[in-house]
Amino acid sequence: MTIRLPDFKGGLRTYEPRPEPLAVTSGAAFTSRTVFSAAHVVADPYADVSPDSPAAVDWDATLAFRRHLWSHGLGVAEAMDTAQRGMGLDWAGAAELIRRSAAEAKAVGGLIACGVGTDQIAAGTLDEVRAAYEEQLALVEESGAQAILMASRALAAAAKGPEDYLDVYGHLLRQSAEPVILHWLGPMFDPALEGYWGSSDLDAATDTFLEVIAAHPDKVDGIKVSLLDAQREVDLRRRLPKGVRCYTGDDFNYPELIAGDEKGFSHALLGIFDPLGPLAAEAVRVLDTGNVAAFRELLDPTVELSRHLFQKPTRFYKTGVVFLAWLAGHQSHFTMVGGLQSARSLPHFARAYELADGLGLFPDPKLAQERMKNLLSLYGVTQ
Repeated sequence: MTIRLPDFKGGLRTYEPRPEPLAVTSGAAFTSRTVFSAAHVVADPYADVSPDSPAAVDWDATLAFRRHLWSHGLGVAEAMDTAQRGMGLDWAGAAELIRRSAAEAKAVGGLIACGVGTDQIAAGTLDEVRAAYEEQLALVEESGAQAILMASRALAAAAKGPEDYLDVYGHLLRQSAEPVILHWLGPMFDPALEGYWGSSDLDAATDTFLEVIAAHPDKVDGIKVSLLDAQREVDLRRRLPKGVRCYTGDDFNYPELIAGDEKGFSHALLGIFDPLGPLAAEAVRVLDTGNVAAFRELLDPTVELSRHLFQKPTRFYKTGVVFLAWLAGHQSHFTMVGGLQSARSLPHFARAYELADGLGLFPDPKLAQERMKNLLSLYGVTQ
């Protein structure tokens, strides 16, 4: 059977879907890399809400998706930007998500780390930013999860220079109970974070970032870098103190960064591992055997899909992630908190479907095709 898909020139083309999904196996925990998937939230499609309303979340479906990731050996990075943090999910919703997911992780023995930010305030003084961070850090630590100190829009607006970042982060690291992951999210993911670490010059910003880590290496488990610049990440990880990990957040270049070189490698904390979960886990288990070539053979073909989902405006990648979760049968609908399902075009969805299907990501290709046809019909495309 074939399906007619819109192209990027205003026409339609015929595509023949893959008949069978990629065969993947489950297995033991990873041994060579620590791997987190940032996970999306599932909206409640029956809630009477508007894009400005607090998020209405389908908790059962949301937690079921986290169990899916854990079942393949992946850790869950919770309440991050993939979960629409700051783009539909407010702090009250994020706090509930953290509590529920951390309890679920404890019940199933899953690895979890949760985002700590300042999104309960839109703006404020440095003292208010610090207090907001402290409130969220306390909640994550009380839940039993590892903390990920996220970049803060409020801090970016309030800070006058590098010294303010050193002060705020130093304060938080001194009081954290366990080592945290520091998250450097670039402005391509959130324009409000331009000039983070006190400078738009990335070399200067990197020096400040490293100064924070060097002052508290015992309180930093690792760093997550989301700048979409592979060489900069490699250079940065080579400058990290011994024992501090680099978790790649580069959804354009992750295979080569995870594979590494003779001087080191990156672990992973990636939004693209939400749709790639089983395939990514299979690849990492192959890497655990030392077979880098086979690892790359599995993971390299996924980069085209990832680059498509994360194309500019990059912050709307969440739409593609949720779209693929719907096609894969992880949720019964394609509705997002904040109405973000409208953030990408029909040709974008069609190409995402084609690339994901070609990789064998859909457990039930016929279901995915059916759902794709239903979406197309809403846009007036007949088969």
